[in-house]
Amino acid sequence: MKQVLIYKRFERFWHWSQAALIMFLALTGFEVHGSINVFGFEKAVHYHRFASYGLLLLIAFAIFWHLTTGEWRQYIPTFKNLKVQFQYYISGIFKNEKHPSHKTELSKLNPLQRIVYFGFKIVLIPLVVITGILYLNYKTIDANNIIVISELSLDLIAILHTMGAFLLISFLVVHIYMTTTGSTPTSNIKAMLTGYEEIEEKIENKAEDKNEK
Repeated sequence: MKQVLIYKRFERFWHWSQAALIMFLALTGFEVHGSINVFGFEKAVHYHRFASYGLLLLIAFAIFWHLTTGEWRQYIPTFKNLKVQFQYYISGIFKNEKHPSHKTELSKLNPLQRIVYFGFKIVLIPLVVITGILYLNYKTIDANNIIVISELSLDLIAILHTMGAFLLISFLVVHIYMTTTGSTPTSNIKAMLTGYEEIEEKIENKAEDKNEK
């Protein structure tokens, strides 16, 4: 085994900041919704709006980072070994079978993770962000006739935004569980904190190969 830098500094900052903002937005959002009572309605609205601006700023930096570093390629979906990976998660992992995918700096995600994270970035996050912006500026947009959204009622926007919030929470729960499926229950979390992960080192001995031939 050797220590390999898998997650770069900004990547780790972006990961933990995004997780914290999403959890805080969920907390304040459900209070605005009337489901819980922690800060009080007015403060919850103020905190939710402030945190949403923080998330938008973080997303902008993350998009720039992914495009300039080429890390966006990590999320290109592939169906190669997808069935094997799926079978591992539903049965093989409980039989202590060897993981079918090998993580490297150039390929951090297995086939199933690629598809899930691609959907997270292309569908789920845009759903929450767009509906959140529409909900936040609904009266302003309608009053100034900047954008015609009369076909979208405020109730529909709120329902879609809430649905997106529940999907985000579901993703977070599954994501936290999946972090415990590494070589040890805390190895994946440690890797996202330090950036380094233990990778199996393959050593090819050409002399021995020639002797075998």
